[in-house]
Amino acid sequence: GAAAEARFISSAKGKGLFATKNIRKGETVFVERPVVSSQFLWNALYNYRACDHCLRALETAEENAQRLLGKSNLVLPHPEQCSIRKDLHQQCSQCQVTYCSAECRQAALEQYHQVLCLGPSRDDPTHPLNKLQEAWRNMHYPPETSSIMLMARMVASVKQAKDKEWWIKVFSQFCSKTANEEEEIVHKLLGDKFKGQLELLRLLFTEALYDEYLSRWFTPEGFRSLFALVGTNGQGIGTSSLSQWVHACDALDLPMLQREELDAFIDQLYKDIEKESGEFLNCEGSGLYVLQSCCNHSCIPNAETSFPENNFLLHLTALEDIEAGEEICISYLDCCQRERSRHSRNKILRENYLFTCSCPKCLAQADDADVTSDEEEEGEGETDDAELEDEMTDV
Repeated sequence: GAAAEARFISSAKGKGLFATKNIRKGETVFVERPVVSSQFLWNALYNYRACDHCLRALETAEENAQRLLGKSNLVLPHPEQCSIRKDLHQQCSQCQVTYCSAECRQAALEQYHQVLCLGPSRDDPTHPLNKLQEAWRNMHYPPETSSIMLMARMVASVKQAKDKEWWIKVFSQFCSKTANEEEEIVHKLLGDKFKGQLELLRLLFTEALYDEYLSRWFTPEGFRSLFALVGTNGQGIGTSSLSQWVHACDALDLPMLQREELDAFIDQLYKDIEKESGEFLNCEGSGLYVLQSCCNHSCIPNAETSFPENNFLLHLTALEDIEAGEEICISYLDCCQRERSRHSRNKILRENYLFTCSCPKCLAQADDADVTSDEEEEGEGETDDAELEDEMTDV
């Protein structure tokens, strides 16, 4: 059976994830497929080519490196270590979005794509779905943390389903917030003009997708709740054919000199890419994961999430031995943020996730002065959303 299960803790903490058997350090606790996921819109616009369903990167590692470097003549050694199979790629015959396989094309069609397929209107700016996406892009610039299309796929999944109640139940499992907390989350996602922007999005969303069965989702309160649900539970997903290739190269058994040459080549490649493309290396999107969303935060986490299969399959891996009955926690902060004072950590967690942490590390530091150290003070203003996309999108 599964190595972990969700349990209700308290009304303050909501649910948590607990080990049902002893788990060894390094073990995979579970692999989870999202209920729904979607690539970010700017990410797609900038030609980060990913499967429209599972977000698998579609470029070869070499094409990926060439684009990120802005050099079309770059040649990667060991091309056989690239896992991309272009012969399997397929397009929707109506709207030409690309999938990594026939399976993904079929899965998308069966779950949501019939409702969302733009057909010949793919490039028509007046189509309601295109108007919705354009409005979203104009409100939510990179670094991206969410997508209106995640919500569109939720609606489409219910619309297409024979058993609509089943889907509603699935979505109702995700943690919900009070009206005030919802306001805060929407404000965080949209900035100061959030009230007007939310209303504009709601009208466009309604024009594109209205459904009688889901009428509550289209009211101002219901739409705000849906928005906050995605804002609270959305998990970043990052995929990259280049990083897959690097992992495969790392595993090669090479003579020492060749190994050193290859490592030096890869190090230099990443330095050059960083100069050219900055931190935007991956195909990025977000998804809703039932089990992962039950994982509470700890500043000393015993598990972490990653996407080693170059698609939307989330792996939760134990960072320590975990005993049966113990709570499994991940960190919502990146490594640098975790090293900061309790005060700084909680400032970030309150602003972005609306809670104060009481993990063992925070409790142990509870008597520390509530001031941030001087060197932290300088970095204080720089905790932007890019950092908060934290390890969760690292591949």
